[in-house]
Amino acid sequence: MKKARQVLCALLCAAAMAIAADFGALKPRGYVSDFAGVIRPDVVEDINAYCARVEQSTGAQIALVTLPSLQGEPIEDVANLIYRKWGVGSKKSNEGVLLLLSIGERRSRLEVGYGLEPIIPDGYAGSVLREMRPALREQDYGQAMAAAAQVLGEKIAAAKGVSIGRSGIAGRPRPKDEGFPGGLLVVVGGLVLLMLLFGGGRGRRGPGGMGGNLLTGMLLGNLMSGGGGSRRSGGGFGGYDSGDSFGGFGGGDSGGGGASSDW
Repeated sequence: MKKARQVLCALLCAAAMAIAADFGALKPRGYVSDFAGVIRPDVVEDINAYCARVEQSTGAQIALVTLPSLQGEPIEDVANLIYRKWGVGSKKSNEGVLLLLSIGERRSRLEVGYGLEPIIPDGYAGSVLREMRPALREQDYGQAMAAAAQVLGEKIAAAKGVSIGRSGIAGRPRPKDEGFPGGLLVVVGGLVLLMLLFGGGRGRRGPGGMGGNLLTGMLLGNLMSGGGGSRRSGGGFGGYDSGDSFGGFGGGDSGGGGASSDW
């Protein structure tokens, strides 16, 4: 049921808050890295395929990330850290963007690489985040990410004089809510309590004041989203066609341009 799902979300956020996060140690799962486990696997697959087309057509890379919590860190610092660690965009052109959602704090950040700042200035980045708010408030994180990826892809393509084609997923309806198994809620609640009792110790803090890991929070997030069993049709991340596979990011950098918002 919807209420049970909301209770589970609250438990997940409480668990995440008990763990310090080494955000710089996170590894990309593809163009979409749903560490919070809030996007349907088929939507992740489709967004991955669309972002691959963006890269093939324009050379620009789009990274989309969800986290259970910021662990008290500013979202600007977390987004910039992940962007630089992953190297979104090519090292030569720095044409990349990273869209980060923190579910626990209801915060969003669009981090823009040096090379795309003339195409996606701070004001435009802010408008993209504002357009996401209705879907985010409905907890339709996949819809929000899909629409944002498409807007960004079309903006970059127009500036470069190329065509990508619409993703076809921004208007996809949400499946009917079939409820949430009460038994699984009890199991996950028990896991949260065990983690708080025995796994809440904080590790040594590394560069930037961020230490520990997000493993437990991400596992709970995957349980909440249905386990992450995406369709498989080829190589690469997410199982999208082998011609659209994710080959990794290219060493790009960001100077902190972009915008932040909430919902």
